[in-house]
Amino acid sequence: MSATLLVGGQVLLNGALQCGKALVVDNGRIVAIRDAGEAAGAAEVVDMDGGIVLPGFIDVQVNGGGGHLFNADPSVETIRLIAQTHARFGTTTLLPTLISDELDKIEAAIKAVDAAIEAGVPGIAGLHLEGPFLSTDRKGVHDETKFREFEERHIDLMASLKHGRTLVTLSPERAAPKVIAGLKARGVVVSAGHTNASYEQMRAALEAGVTGFTHLFNAMSPLNSREPGVVGAALEDRESWCGLIVDGHHVSPVTMKLAMRCKPLDKFMLVTDAMPSVGMEDGSFMLQGRRIHVEDGICITDDGTLAGSDLDMARALRNAVAMLDVDIGQASAMASHNPAAFIGIADDRGTIREGAMADLVVLDEQMHVRSTWIGGVKVHG
Repeated sequence: MSATLLVGGQVLLNGALQCGKALVVDNGRIVAIRDAGEAAGAAEVVDMDGGIVLPGFIDVQVNGGGGHLFNADPSVETIRLIAQTHARFGTTTLLPTLISDELDKIEAAIKAVDAAIEAGVPGIAGLHLEGPFLSTDRKGVHDETKFREFEERHIDLMASLKHGRTLVTLSPERAAPKVIAGLKARGVVVSAGHTNASYEQMRAALEAGVTGFTHLFNAMSPLNSREPGVVGAALEDRESWCGLIVDGHHVSPVTMKLAMRCKPLDKFMLVTDAMPSVGMEDGSFMLQGRRIHVEDGICITDDGTLAGSDLDMARALRNAVAMLDVDIGQASAMASHNPAAFIGIADDRGTIREGAMADLVVLDEQMHVRSTWIGGVKVHG
């Protein structure tokens, strides 16, 4: 046999860690899960040495890493280097994320992701276009000079990725329901973010095809006594997914815990919104002509605006367990299965089961990454 046998780990199966299980991996997939004593005949046996074996992390919002920013150079090499950096922290699948920019930069990003997938760059599942159809009232660190109204003529461009999934973050007040419906009809996953929409506008967008909320609470109209806003619509709607940046800076843990009581846990997902500082010693970097400083894990502009995060998925998982009253199985689902379901790849990724891709992360008892596997190949550790 040519299969690889992974033994000696605490494997997350059906939400709980189980000892004494062996994963049989062949041709990139988990072909069998057996009791360790019954598994034999593999060409290679790998001892996990008591490590915690989870599905590899899936991050749908990655701006950069390892000193590289997707907006600065939307190329295959940049994508490869960003993915390599995040693999060190257990991420096996990600969406390179382009924040608001000119349309020609969007076109270049789409072509780069298509080329990266065609070239077999490990871990690339598609593309996240965060903007430029966003609200100036909730712009965050985005450059509002790049913003525009979303017109039907833009659908062809935003839906032109040939391989993988496309996620588009937009503001409903800058995109009519028919435009959202047009994106959905073309297979694009649509999320609301950087938006000052009213509750009624947000409900109309949900009915038209919005299925997610980009970094819940950040850069969106809040829940108020007489105007529920985007946050109220997000928490009321039980079918949509909500991304959470669990770094202790973007959103209070109390606020996140209250949100998680409003809708099913499987509708919340961990995201990093990672910037080039992840994986760097000196974390400062340039973002569209502005110097971004990294102080105590916070990416911030000179005027105090948050600029993405210095967060990796392994730390997001640890923070979720420490801050949000979830166990490791629930936090793992937020880091893997739930984002996989959001972008429509849960048939292959985000869980440990027979037939799934062998995308795995092995952690130590403190939940730090020992090794990362993509398609049955160890890419880190």
